[in-house]
Amino acid sequence: MSIPALRIGAATLPNPVILAPMAGITDAPVRRMAVRHGAGLVISEMLASEALLEGHPEMLLRAEGEGVSFHAVQLAGNDPRLMGEAARVAEAAGAGLVDINMGCPAKRVTTGAAGAALLRDLPLARAIFEAVRGAVSVPVTVKTRLGWDDGSPTAVALAEMAQACGLSMVTIHGRTRCQFYTGRADWSAIRAVKNAVSIPVIANGDVVSLADGLAIIAASGADGVMIGRGAQGRPWFPGRVAQALAGRVVEEDPPLDLQRDILLELYEGWLSLYGTALGVRQARKHIGWALDAAAKGQGNARAAFVERWRRGLLVLDEPGRVKTGIMAAYDELMWRAAA
Repeated sequence: MSIPALRIGAATLPNPVILAPMAGITDAPVRRMAVRHGAGLVISEMLASEALLEGHPEMLLRAEGEGVSFHAVQLAGNDPRLMGEAARVAEAAGAGLVDINMGCPAKRVTTGAAGAALLRDLPLARAIFEAVRGAVSVPVTVKTRLGWDDGSPTAVALAEMAQACGLSMVTIHGRTRCQFYTGRADWSAIRAVKNAVSIPVIANGDVVSLADGLAIIAASGADGVMIGRGAQGRPWFPGRVAQALAGRVVEEDPPLDLQRDILLELYEGWLSLYGTALGVRQARKHIGWALDAAAKGQGNARAAFVERWRRGLLVLDEPGRVKTGIMAAYDELMWRAAA
């Protein structure tokens, strides 16, 4: 299988594989690393539009785009005027693309009538599309789900409305909001959206292997794939999927010594971005995911290995000791692989 490079408005991406925006996860160091390893596009963590306008420090950190050649931000909210103003601020700060979140299932987001809640209020969704599209000159896109629940499949209607309002791309996660992340994403259901619009459609949900990357395109007919949880601890993975979609033979994960070096570089990036105290804490979940990915070849011993090193590393507050522990964990894995 080989699919062409992806065009979003006036922008042409090198490949159609996108790192999903994930709050608290896809921060600037992760995005930079994903781009370096071949992701076609990376999108910021979700930014609350009102908090961005107020200059909230957390939103400014999330919007950081240094080191990424094509900077994209994702906005969430339910006030068209504020969403438009936030989009204008993001563009002025260097964003080359603004994505609108209409898919987040978290209760703290949907109770504020934002995220996936907008699947139940299409007139408000349209007003947001029009406000954001009218506020900026860069491409505007939307990420959403199949619907609120199984009884209200609204993805096709939302995609048609997005296209009519001048948006340049729609991403569909193959679940409803009420499914959250349970069960399996329905990749084939995304095909109805692809058949309904001419703008690019990106398929999202449950892509954790190279085979999944090929299968989601075949099942959905989509123009590209967005990878979320499959990239946790594996910032190289979107680039590897891109190579597989281009018809290249590639290993799913790089050698362990490269995985170690990537994690150590990311660790320095988190310390630099957040400061030492917060950076140490922010890094912990990533270290756990990275160790789990690195230990894939351990079979039944994988869980015990990861748990042992998590208990040893994720309670440490001194960066030097953490880095020494990371190196020791990977040394053990490489020794086991060579034995």
